[in-house]
Amino acid sequence: MREDIKQIRDVLKEYAKLKKELANFSQLASPAMDSVSCHVHKNGVENSLVHYTDQAYKVKKIEDALNSIDDPRYQFILHDYIMNKNYSRGEASRKLGVSVRGFNKIKNKALRTLIE
Repeated sequence: MREDIKQIRDVLKEYAKLKKELANFSQLASPAMDSVSCHVHKNGVENSLVHYTDQAYKVKKIEDALNSIDDPRYQFILHDYIMNKNYSRGEASRKLGVSVRGFNKIKNKALRTLIE
C-alpha cells in the first residue's frame, strides 16, 4: 500500500475513534467551574475542555471532507468498510459487484478524494 494511502486510511480510523470519544465526552455532566480559581494555572477541567475543542475541530474538518464526496461507492468504502469495519474486503467487493483488485483501485481513489 502506498504511504499516502496508508496515512489517509489512518486518519479515517483516528476520526472514527475521535468521534466515539467525543460522543462519550459530551454525555458526561457539565463540570462546575470554580469561580475563584487562579487563571495562571489550568485545572483538569480546563485542559479537558481544550482537548475536547481541539478534537471536535479535527472531527468537523474530516466530516466536511467526507460530506463533500458525491460518489456512493466512495461513501460506502470510506464509511462502511474503513471507518466502521462492517465488511471484509471480499464482502465489500461483492457488494459493489467488482473483483477484489477492482475494489482496491476504487478504495484508493476514494481515499485520494479526501486530500483533494
